[in-house]
Amino acid sequence: MTDVSRSLVLGSTSRYRRELLSRLNVPFEVAAPDVDETPSAGEAPSALAQRLALAKAQAVAAKFPKAVVIGSDQVADLNGQPLGKPGSHERAVAQLRQMRGQTVIFQTALAVLCLETGFVQQDIAAVRVVFRDLSDQEIENYLRTEQPYDCAGSAKSEGLGIALIERIDNDDPTALIGLPLIRTARMIRAAGVKLL
Repeated sequence: MTDVSRSLVLGSTSRYRRELLSRLNVPFEVAAPDVDETPSAGEAPSALAQRLALAKAQAVAAKFPKAVVIGSDQVADLNGQPLGKPGSHERAVAQLRQMRGQTVIFQTALAVLCLETGFVQQDIAAVRVVFRDLSDQEIENYLRTEQPYDCAGSAKSEGLGIALIERIDNDDPTALIGLPLIRTARMIRAAGVKLL
């Protein structure tokens, strides 16, 4: 690795991903990807997450062809059905009612690319989350306190949402928040971003 490090761009408007990436202590820019996130008919949650992560990286890389660009997307998978960001209180209540007592797999996909060098890598971190058998009142109390309407599956584990959960099984603790940093660090190093 040379002492020259490529610039880094996060292709996301997510404040959670921005906060996570800042943990790596490397300068980066943020650019909003203009990507339609509508699932295709019959598309599996993991395939949807991977397609969107790559599409976001490609959309932003077109504006920053010399930079290493990160795209990421997360889809909550409940028995093969995708659960996206609820966007409203009513939809969040419905999601959490569906999820209570269930195992939900949060599929967090990652794509890193650099147009100038032709570098492209993709990966996905599947996080299995077992939810407690929540009462309607617990769901209501949680949503009124946390208001996680911009989180896939309405569950924000880094806050009060941890009280909704019985167990988490994964190999990268940041993946559930929205950006698997172990994979991200490995991939951006391979793409030419100096970390340490």
